Amino acid sequence: MVWLSKRRYILFMLLPTLLIYISYIILPVIISFYYSLTEYTGIGTAEFIGISNFSTLMKDSLFWISLRNTIVVLLVSIVLLLPGAFLLALLLNAKLKGGNAVKALNFAPSIVAPILVGLIWVFILDPQMGLVNVLLRQVNLENYALQWIGGKTLTPYSVGVVFTWQMIGFLATIFLAGLKMIPKGVYESSAIDGANKWQQLFSITIPMLNETIKINVILIITGVFKIFETVFLLTNGGPNHLSEVMVTYMYNVTFTSGEYGYGMAIAVITFLLTMMFSLAYMSFSRKNIEE
Repeated sequence: MVWLSKRRYILFMLLPTLLIYISYIILPVIISFYYSLTEYTGIGTAEFIGISNFSTLMKDSLFWISLRNTIVVLLVSIVLLLPGAFLLALLLNAKLKGGNAVKALNFAPSIVAPILVGLIWVFILDPQMGLVNVLLRQVNLENYALQWIGGKTLTPYSVGVVFTWQMIGFLATIFLAGLKMIPKGVYESSAIDGANKWQQLFSITIPMLNETIKINVILIITGVFKIFETVFLLTNGGPNHLSEVMVTYMYNVTFTSGEYGYGMAIAVITFLLTMMFSLAYMSFSRKNIEE
């Protein structure tokens, strides 16, 4: 097995994976950038028009609505999902009776197909037949039976809640793995020095989970910016595109309106915003550590 230690053989073993990555990740991104600079319907020849699609995008009110909704979903998801997943991981890390069964059930929503997640939550949040509003009406709380989906205001918040439900088990599992990596001796030493549970949590657990927190925030950012099936099933962007997120708007422009070049411009902006938010967070977290 000595040959495995040689760099050229390592590269040779990685070559198939590298080719797949380039073919299915790198090349589509490059092709999307190219078509974003063209006027193209998906049929015939693409006509190069430079940055005209991006200029039009800046004046497109529906694009700004989809961007605003995406940011709302992102903020709701970070506020609910990150602390929720962390608290769930702390609970799972405690030695509770039936803990293994709870760990399995905790991960279950993450393996449900997103399109089924959307279908499930339609029956929960639908303003007319949804479980939430039906129960509120049954207990004479009609004033609280709101238009959770399909309205002008609450849809992105509801999408954030659904995304939180879907992802909380997955992120809690990552947090749980991070908790298992913290040496028990650190807690024992701090207990000898008189530290209580709260002091251990804020002075040991959270600082030592810094990299885990960073990974989970990046997963939330990338996950929110590619939400499609859930919104498509919940509202399909309606009414009048007021509940669109960036990916659903890109889909409607590209495949419903047939404006392939313009749709690719939206895809490029979505990609760049995802990178920008991710890099900004990584830079911010790195500065905090250095300080």
